[in-house]
Amino acid sequence: MLLPVILSGGSGTRLWPLSRDKHPKQLLALTGQLTMLQETVRRLDGFASASTACGPALIVANVEHRFMVAEQLRATGVDGARIILEPCGRNTAPALTLAALVAARKEADPILLVMPADHVVDDRAAFHAAVAVGLAAARAGAIVTFGIVPTRPETGYGYIRTGAQREDGALALSAFVEKPDAERAQHYVASGAYLWNSGLFMMRASVWLKALGVLNPAMAAACVAACAAAADETDFIRIDADAFASCPSDSIDYAVMEKLVGDAGLGVDGVVVPMSAGWSDVGAWDALWDVMEKDDAGNATRGDAILEDCCDSLLYGGDRLVAGVGLNNVIVVETADAVLVADKSRTQDVKKIVNRLKAEGRSLADTHRKVVRPWGWYDSIDFGERFQVKRIVVNPGAKLSLQMHHHRAEHWIVVKGTAEVTNGDKVLLLSENESTYIPLGHVHRLANPGRVPLEIIEVQSGSYLGEDDIVRFEDTYGRAPN
Repeated sequence: MLLPVILSGGSGTRLWPLSRDKHPKQLLALTGQLTMLQETVRRLDGFASASTACGPALIVANVEHRFMVAEQLRATGVDGARIILEPCGRNTAPALTLAALVAARKEADPILLVMPADHVVDDRAAFHAAVAVGLAAARAGAIVTFGIVPTRPETGYGYIRTGAQREDGALALSAFVEKPDAERAQHYVASGAYLWNSGLFMMRASVWLKALGVLNPAMAAACVAACAAAADETDFIRIDADAFASCPSDSIDYAVMEKLVGDAGLGVDGVVVPMSAGWSDVGAWDALWDVMEKDDAGNATRGDAILEDCCDSLLYGGDRLVAGVGLNNVIVVETADAVLVADKSRTQDVKKIVNRLKAEGRSLADTHRKVVRPWGWYDSIDFGERFQVKRIVVNPGAKLSLQMHHHRAEHWIVVKGTAEVTNGDKVLLLSENESTYIPLGHVHRLANPGRVPLEIIEVQSGSYLGEDDIVRFEDTYGRAPN
């Protein structure tokens, strides 16, 4: 059995302001209609192997993203996928270990295809061909990584030096190399002996667990304990937070792969399969520009954008028209609450802006103005001293928690659909253009009993309007009481 393991724990800080901690790049539709997670889940569609069937995907995600991940899988029509919830980020090696432990409980030593959720692969047929080569090596007990055939001297990626070709079509691993300077990158590409390090892997679950147990026993033990105490819910596998908190943080490369170069004494080979499939990790705005369609002057656009005398630039619009005049090698990204303007050669430094926002305690690093919730979403369209206005959309059949606020009152006006409102000891139905008032301290709930989305305008007023002023009494989605 071949099981896709999709690692969906990244934050994508270099793609701010579109990517934020609570809505990271893998959950965004950056290059098409599907989000990057949805594209990754569908990447094995059509893969055919005479000896190995494909099983349902395992997605390892941050607990904060659980409802968005589940909704995106549902919207894509993915059946049988299991979502493993990390209570905190511990890098890719523990994430893979959790997946291997869960997979080993369900299947007889499956082969795991490990894919980050935030990569682009344009040529699915070429990807499938590389997977087929890796499958033979993994079936024989090797740990496989996939190296990208370089298309240019790139200083933003790590490299893999390859060795002799094996009978199964894979290449021996000679060395992992850190990100080089421009001169060294040119040498690597010219030599033909180096591949970009993709972060894609394949191995049997038992082989990974064996290797990690020898090379990093503290990590292995923490993951075993966290899985043993996990809560297996209907939609999620919730990893035990206390046990997982003690787990060391490390990447797959550092924890295991680099130690397989040469003789690690494990009896486990590390091998690399070359792949040329239109791959990109879309790590920053220049990388996104690189994979987008461009006009004759090298410009890429998304959304409502107008360019005049511009070249080699990216204009990425969200809610408003973005116009550029005389731009050369420039990135412009517009969202509802922030605008980024950057030299395309400096996009790696966007993370410095995010670090400053976090240091200043500004929510722009974490959330968008429009916030996705398990019941729908809300958009904070205006705010000032002692008031805030939100546009709220509730999905058909969904309802918010039964709750109360200590510091604010709320006015609800129905714009579209039908609202079922619990207000103190009363329950009433409101139609379009009808409204109600929720006094401070009243227990209340908003629900959509209809078959179309419910849209309301909420006006909050009070001394404190933060999202943490919520006392929950009942919640369909298992969220904390407050």
